[in-house]
Amino acid sequence: MDLNDDPRWQRFNDSSRTWRGRTFEGVFDIGFDHPDPWPHGNRSESGEEVMIVGPDQLDADLCQIGKHRFIRAVLTLPIIGTDQTFAFGAWGSVNPANFDRYVENAAAGGFEGCFAWLMNKPPGFDFDDWPPCNLVVTDPAERPQLEVHDGSHELAELQETGITFDRLLDIYAAAGQDIRPHLMDA
Repeated sequence: MDLNDDPRWQRFNDSSRTWRGRTFEGVFDIGFDHPDPWPHGNRSESGEEVMIVGPDQLDADLCQIGKHRFIRAVLTLPIIGTDQTFAFGAWGSVNPANFDRYVENAAAGGFEGCFAWLMNKPPGFDFDDWPPCNLVVTDPAERPQLEVHDGSHELAELQETGITFDRLLDIYAAAGQDIRPHLMDA
């Protein structure tokens, strides 16, 4: 089904439509300030560029908790019926040697990728174990991509097949951004 024929999709992409003082211009991504194991609060809310607590450090792209290392990446899901994608700005846990190689080489395009664990539980998904991923740099000017290993988790299938518009709305609702009422007839 082409989403352009769905009146909810049309309203979702109509920036002139106002709901509770807000307008929407289509798909918006959901980002995580820090990996779920980070125990020191929200960096963005702290107002600090780099949050340092003892040996632990967090900035917008890199995190260190004791001996553990994390890289902020993007986990994309295509939206069925459109050429658009939705993304989680999520964190991947990598081994320290790969972390160091990433820091030294990613900006120059010399990082070939590595294994990582997804370290955020995206809203609308339920799992007990961290999904295994590949952390892949496709463009040195952008954050790396997280590609969930085939068969390891529902997210792997959804990265391949895509999500429906209704599933996207469910994800937004689970993240505290329930915009479904905005999409109803006025």
